[in-house]
Amino acid sequence: MALTGVAVGMKVHIQIVEGYRSKSMELRLVRRRKSSNTDRNPLKPATGSLFPVYISTDPQHINPHELRDLYTTCNHSCHRFPNLIDSNGQVEPVDLRKLNVALSHSAVLVSVFCKTHNIVGDGDDNLTPSINSSSLSFMGLTDLLQRVTPVTPFNGQLVGFGRAISDYGLTASIYDVMVIPSLRRMGIGKMIVKRIVRMLTDRDIYDIAALCSKNERLFFKACGFASDMLGSTTMMYTRTTSTTQEDDQNISRAGRKLLLVPPLRGVRKSPSSIP
Repeated sequence: MALTGVAVGMKVHIQIVEGYRSKSMELRLVRRRKSSNTDRNPLKPATGSLFPVYISTDPQHINPHELRDLYTTCNHSCHRFPNLIDSNGQVEPVDLRKLNVALSHSAVLVSVFCKTHNIVGDGDDNLTPSINSSSLSFMGLTDLLQRVTPVTPFNGQLVGFGRAISDYGLTASIYDVMVIPSLRRMGIGKMIVKRIVRMLTDRDIYDIAALCSKNERLFFKACGFASDMLGSTTMMYTRTTSTTQEDDQNISRAGRKLLLVPPLRGVRKSPSSIP
């Protein structure tokens, strides 16, 4: 929501400009990808089976703490050059305060939920609860109740997310599209992007960009995106905080990234060029 004021004489007319406040909820069926593993745990969902997911555009359905956990599970960072917390490439958790600010200023928020028992995929033995024969009947009853109850944001787990920022009039950009690893390659990510695009185009905004990495280009191409016909590219602002000399290279710190810049050889500044 934005406030705009126009002064006429001594009166000030305040106009309230609403953002994308339209809320929609939808149940969709997705098919679990098939696996060649014949020694499948019988407690895990059958590969190739259909299960429902709940897609919401209501910001109130997003719990910031659960969303931060999703960022961590997907190893997704909001920083261009994130700090790593271990040798496996795990990025640092997103700052919860900044995440709340980003959510409040986003034009479109799309979240996807599903039941917990549908998240367990083949090979995820650490996610499968250990049970014995005495509790098998109880677990069967509990599982039956979970399956017959429709999935909602209140009984499901957040497994997918995407957002867009916009000027509410001309342009928009898509950010932070992610799906929990065990449910990828099932079309959930494409559902998120299509929902964001539909909400933007319903507002007559067609200048939509997607900020993505090189590995994500094929995904966004499958969602209808392509390289800009004008040949434009994204240029990121970098603030050089310090420059040090190491061997024969200048090392400049630009944001969180180290830039190795070879020195200019055989080039001297003329006295007139020295400030």
